[in-house]
Amino acid sequence: MGGEKHRRKYLRYNSKNSASHYFTLPNEIFCLGLSSGEIAVYSFLLRCENRKTYQCYPSYKTIGQALKMSKNTVRKYIQSLEEKHLIETEKTEVYTKTGQKRNGTLLYTIRPITEAIDYFHSEQLRRNA
Repeated sequence: MGGEKHRRKYLRYNSKNSASHYFTLPNEIFCLGLSSGEIAVYSFLLRCENRKTYQCYPSYKTIGQALKMSKNTVRKYIQSLEEKHLIETEKTEVYTKTGQKRNGTLLYTIRPITEAIDYFHSEQLRRNA
């Protein structure tokens, strides 16, 4: 009985829509000197992104819960990924039911990996000059 349940689950991920259960991580990400925490946060953002707009908007809390990190640690890694030209962030606003304006979650845009590589190499050249 347990084997049948396992086979059904396995077959579900081998269906035509299996690509929706996976995301790609650029190989170059491992050449940029990122910490494991930066890679984890970047990977989570890639997992969440809309593949057409390259954007997503998980909260620090959501990212932290998924990666077992505090909100402050997530904030630190987000800032670092921005500085390394891997992502851009944009503040958003939401309105409550009573019409009050509040800060929303950040809107993350995943930048092309080539921009981060170019930035990394220019920083290396600048430091070695």
